[in-house]
Amino acid sequence: MDRRTRSRGVARRWLGVLAALALGAGAGLMGTAGTAQAADVNNVKNAGFENGLANWSCSAGSGTAVSSPVHAGSGALRATPSGQDNAKCTQTVAVKPGSAYTLSAWVQGGYTYLGVSGTGVSDVSAWTPDSGSWKRLSTTFTTGANTTQVTVYTHGWYGQAPYLVDDVSAFGPDGGGGTDPEPEVPATPAGLAVSSTTSSSVSLSWNAVPGATGYHVYRDGTRVQSATGTSATVTGLAASTSYSFQVSAANSAGESAKSAAVTGTTAGGGDPGPGPSVPRHAVTGYWQNFDNGATVQKIRDVSAQYDIIAVSFADSTATPGEITFNLDPAVGYGSTAEFKQDIAAKQADGKNVILSVGGEKGNVTINSDASATAFADSAYALMQEYGFNGVDIDLEHGINSAYLTKALRQLSQKAGSSLVLTMAPQTIDMQNTGTEYFKTALAVKDILTVVNMQYYNSGSMLGCDGKVYSQGSVDFLTALACIQLENGLDPSQVGLGVPASPRGAGSGYVDPSIVKNALDCLTRGTGCGSFKPSRTYPSLRGAMTWSVNWDATASHAWSNAVGPHVHNLP
Repeated sequence: MDRRTRSRGVARRWLGVLAALALGAGAGLMGTAGTAQAADVNNVKNAGFENGLANWSCSAGSGTAVSSPVHAGSGALRATPSGQDNAKCTQTVAVKPGSAYTLSAWVQGGYTYLGVSGTGVSDVSAWTPDSGSWKRLSTTFTTGANTTQVTVYTHGWYGQAPYLVDDVSAFGPDGGGGTDPEPEVPATPAGLAVSSTTSSSVSLSWNAVPGATGYHVYRDGTRVQSATGTSATVTGLAASTSYSFQVSAANSAGESAKSAAVTGTTAGGGDPGPGPSVPRHAVTGYWQNFDNGATVQKIRDVSAQYDIIAVSFADSTATPGEITFNLDPAVGYGSTAEFKQDIAAKQADGKNVILSVGGEKGNVTINSDASATAFADSAYALMQEYGFNGVDIDLEHGINSAYLTKALRQLSQKAGSSLVLTMAPQTIDMQNTGTEYFKTALAVKDILTVVNMQYYNSGSMLGCDGKVYSQGSVDFLTALACIQLENGLDPSQVGLGVPASPRGAGSGYVDPSIVKNALDCLTRGTGCGSFKPSRTYPSLRGAMTWSVNWDATASHAWSNAVGPHVHNLP
């Protein structure tokens, strides 16, 4: 979420010249792989980023190695363009003079280029626009008579979404620089433990195994689930029943032996399960605990159209995972007691007031058991102190699904079934089920209230039909929502997040009429653009906006139009 209005850097008008630039560099959307000879090898080192960024260099610190999503193995490169930096990552590769090579890589995310320079003949590149799933880029090059090394590079495009790269290959004669070793069967996982239980599920966690690309979970000796991370929740279990669990590690070389077994016992059947007091169709609005030029409001001033009010934002502390809340004097409260009274008054009117964690500037790190527990303990303490109904996860600087899941489940155990749990990922975070955010949403589906993805500050993205859609349209809202609706989330857990006014975001504002058309398209099958979903989702939760303050600045034009429409959905 934006705490202030800011531009997206280089204007999108530059995108119109992409094709011309690519052709001028000898680029093509997809190249054709050459035929490898028997002695050919991949001359790129750390080609799958299993060793972090070893052998690679990225401009302006734009690149990082991630564990998810990956094409294969346990790592991938994620690079983020910013301002005048296109997030260029390079590696110097040893080659044989006067030889032919095939350059390829698997890519995902924003605009992505793959190329080679210093060939001594003709430098080449390949590129692709936004891609929501892994796509192979490939081209060929020939080295000059005296060329013994070249520079292999990837980069994105200015002001566009982050891109991902995995399994880079410069396949051809051995240049003498060495190659990556073949994978070995991974070791047996250690540290298997039961992290939480419900009446129908058992959540497990274990230690990561170097070289593993995935894990298999066994219940009473039978494989029941696979995972890419170090946690899993086994569902569909009987209440008050004990089960034995084991886990193994796997990669392309094979599967390890099973771990030592642990016993997990489900809770009794008397647990009523999650039951937040949120309407079938709800409107969520973010309340700004700061003054950035939007209308300053107290909680009592927030329009009655909002069913969930997300107080923005919690603050991090020096302890990893721990959060606190500091009421900003700029919002006009005379005391913390007055703020708490306003929360209680809204709740008496049937509204939910929750605490949002993250935002554009917030950075809460949850990447260990200790930090997960610190988050759960501190979040619950704030719920008790201020009366918050739950939390909103708006972490925009990367998350670890395994440990965030642990944290949220621990919080759920403390707060009970009345916990309101919402999320506000960016569009790139929900393009497929392999992203950390999507994995988290699915892992906590049984306690999740709604995911209000931010359909703004985005650029173009893939819809569920594989086509690219530009932000600011009905199709962008419906085709991207379809990804969540058709990949595991219940329609009641999906909402459309949009700015309340043009000043509420750097880009992506849509008129309330477009929001209403998108809601009708998804719930009734009417008002659609060129994209029409294969079925309707009458229980779609509703809509979200950033923010109630920008809405008030625009005389509540957004909430007065969208609010009644949401509340009258089927």
